[in-house]
Amino acid sequence: MFTGLKPYPEYENRGPSRLSHVPSPWSVRRLKHIVRNVVEQSDTRRSGDTYIALEHVESWTGRVRIDDSATFEGLIKNFSTDDVLFGKLRPYLAKVVRVDFDGVCSGEFFVLRRVGDAVASDFLELVMRSAQVINEISSSTFGARMPRAEWAFVGGVLLALPSQAEQEAIVKFLGHANARIDRAIASKRKMLSLLDEQKGAVVQEAVTAGLDATVDRHSSSSNWFPSLPAGWEMTTLGRLVVSAIDGPHFSPEYLDDGVPFLSARNVKEGHWDFSDVKYVSPEDFELFSKRVKPELGDVLYTKGGDDWRCPCSGSYLSLSDLGARRCAQASQKARDSRLPRDDIEFPSLL
Repeated sequence: MFTGLKPYPEYENRGPSRLSHVPSPWSVRRLKHIVRNVVEQSDTRRSGDTYIALEHVESWTGRVRIDDSATFEGLIKNFSTDDVLFGKLRPYLAKVVRVDFDGVCSGEFFVLRRVGDAVASDFLELVMRSAQVINEISSSTFGARMPRAEWAFVGGVLLALPSQAEQEAIVKFLGHANARIDRAIASKRKMLSLLDEQKGAVVQEAVTAGLDATVDRHSSSSNWFPSLPAGWEMTTLGRLVVSAIDGPHFSPEYLDDGVPFLSARNVKEGHWDFSDVKYVSPEDFELFSKRVKPELGDVLYTKGGDDWRCPCSGSYLSLSDLGARRCAQASQKARDSRLPRDDIEFPSLL
């Protein structure tokens, strides 16, 4: 993608390590000398104003998901077309976006508006979202839970700036490059989705029809499994387990540290997702453990909605629970017959 791009004739060291190799024709300016930190605050939202909160901006991409039903508390800031919004709360999340409409945003944004023609807004957006600038600003914050960047530091950040024509060329090039990368990512995701479907089909066939397609089959009373391989019988889940217990029906107080607390959102097909684990106090751990305390070899099964997931693997029971027909049967029976959700028919090797 970068093949054929020619290096500049000369480079210079312009200060901090991230500016130790700046093309000679480029200038270096402090952010506060090329933009204004606009603080036009209000406690009301005018009819028709689009509101942007931090959660509406995707990290590292600048994509905005507008939620017209979103509400706010406290003061908001006005912004105008071509302003750049920089998330100052947890700046390491890199929530930076150039807006192409007028509206209002959370007070947790810096609203950056150009002063003069030293920088184009679309180029400024890319620079402020670059990893080196984000890391420099993040290093200036304090506090573990709610680190915020201060304008006194952010305004003093040095930026390397090419000419207007070169800024435009860089933005155009990166737009083309990012589009190619996005297409490649979409293609890979489609392939992964198809592989997941194939994996599900293989599991479904193995746990409902066996591994030998030539074996004799006999009829079944189940509408879900009209026939079973020879030697298989139909039973219910309730006859195969000692107990089926759910946890307490309330949420504990979450902490920054403590005992890991796993919920349905941490369950993926066949494994646990520990990327976003919450924590509870030892006292809440003991309280939850009074009702149910999973032991080695237990199968944990999400019971809500149509998206039934089991984190366990390596056992016939957990594999059976991954089949698409099994999930559909469980959801349908739970809706229609109001039977206990652990009393569902499925084939088992006996």
